[in-house]
Amino acid sequence: MMNNFWKATIVLGAFIAAAQCLTCRQCPIGIFGTCFLSKDVTCTNTNQSCFTGDALFSAAGGLKLHTRGCLESDLCGASLNGSILSVAYSTSFQCCNTDVCNGATSIQLPLTVALFAALLASLWSFWEM
Repeated sequence: MMNNFWKATIVLGAFIAAAQCLTCRQCPIGIFGTCFLSKDVTCTNTNQSCFTGDALFSAAGGLKLHTRGCLESDLCGASLNGSILSVAYSTSFQCCNTDVCNGATSIQLPLTVALFAALLASLWSFWEM
């Protein structure tokens, strides 16, 4: 009898924990305000928030990439700077804590089109120099 009580308690606890996880809009990459390949995802733990992130690449003519998804809450409001292949960038993360609060309109494009758009934006920045 007690064994069944503990099994029921564990199952109920798992449902409550799952119910507390956020659903966020996930956008692996967005360019020029357009999100590619977005979908809604459920965060994996209760220490996460929905986020919107921006990365600004200085050498690419101020190219700004966007991303959305789930993020550890301690990174909310953070700004990070770095470089990739000698190209400086700065990132920032803004968070919210309600379902799909980081949502945005999106279009679904094949991966090849998304990669072509990124390559075209990169080449465009070199032509401006």
